[in-house]
Amino acid sequence: MAQGVRARQREQTREALLRESRRLFSTLGYGAVGLAEIVAAAGVTKGALYHHFDSKAELFRSVLEQVQQEVAERIAVTADAREEPWEQLVAGCEAFLSTSTDPSVQRILLVDGPAVLGWSEWRAMNEATSGRHLASVLTVLIAEGTIPAQPAAPLTHLLSGAMNEAALWLADSGGPDDLAETVRALTRLLEALRAR
Repeated sequence: MAQGVRARQREQTREALLRESRRLFSTLGYGAVGLAEIVAAAGVTKGALYHHFDSKAELFRSVLEQVQQEVAERIAVTADAREEPWEQLVAGCEAFLSTSTDPSVQRILLVDGPAVLGWSEWRAMNEATSGRHLASVLTVLIAEGTIPAQPAAPLTHLLSGAMNEAALWLADSGGPDDLAETVRALTRLLEALRAR
């Protein structure tokens, strides 16, 4: 019985560390947040933090994984609500852009993620989540002839890069119509991929 209580306490501590570090990283940025701030916000000791995470970078990586998974789930839910693969592609891309306008997502996913973990590790994490969904639908669209025959990997990377750049631009733009204009531009870009 005591072992079950300790396991729940450990999980609660880990959840508090993730929740509070996510809040701090998203509002202040990775570089401006110290471990002392994280443990104070979570109400735990540094020893408890180090029991769960070897470093601030490892804690950030766990927060980033959480954010990436949430973004991928939102994209999948939105895309899967459509029946046709083409509609799934468009809806999923639009969902990524709208989800990415959340400042906490932008900062962690698009600004600090590549800077803290390095481009290669960040890309690998992205490919395992929302990038996997994009590659899957593009592969289907190429196989059915909606998009002309070509390797899916380069197209996946091109579209992913374009959407990441658009999301970063949206983070700094601040115009009331910028998201709608970006979605319209993305829709035109996607339409250009279709086989005629």
